[in-house]
Amino acid sequence: MKVIMLENIEKLGNKGEVVNVKKGYARNYLVPRAFALYATPANMKRLVTIQAELEADEEKKLLELKKLAEKIASVKLTFVRKADEHGSMFGSVSDNDIVIALKGQDIDILRSNVQMEQHIKELGQHTLQIRLHKDVVADLSFVVEAEAKAEAEAEVTAEAEVEEKVEVTAETEAE
Repeated sequence: MKVIMLENIEKLGNKGEVVNVKKGYARNYLVPRAFALYATPANMKRLVTIQAELEADEEKKLLELKKLAEKIASVKLTFVRKADEHGSMFGSVSDNDIVIALKGQDIDILRSNVQMEQHIKELGQHTLQIRLHKDVVADLSFVVEAEAKAEAEAEVTAEAEVEEKVEVTAETEAE
């Protein structure tokens, strides 16, 4: 039985293609879930308009994903993990950690979009790819720091702020 695909289904077909499937698969799965239409003569005449609509939707989606990819590339993330004095981490940075950190930056992606072979278990600068679409891939750079180092930097900045406040109050008292 021939059907016109309305959605991309891996190992079956892409949007707008006419594919041949078993009758039960089309009747019980593809058509009720609006993944496909029966390839009737009337629908085959509509195929050109369906393909034009799908191309317009795909263009719009690609533009949005390219903007999202630029936003992801401009984001700088820092993960703080416990580590010993030799720089060996006790934990790791997983794809789920990256998704949660990006949500904190108002960027919503799926875990499956993060292209990570294994969890990051080393301190330092890292780069990985986020595949938003088959044609759109963003590079995300992030830093993994040791917990003690991050706390020391926070203390230094806090001390600097306290010193600035003391100087300001000293100046106002002198006047």
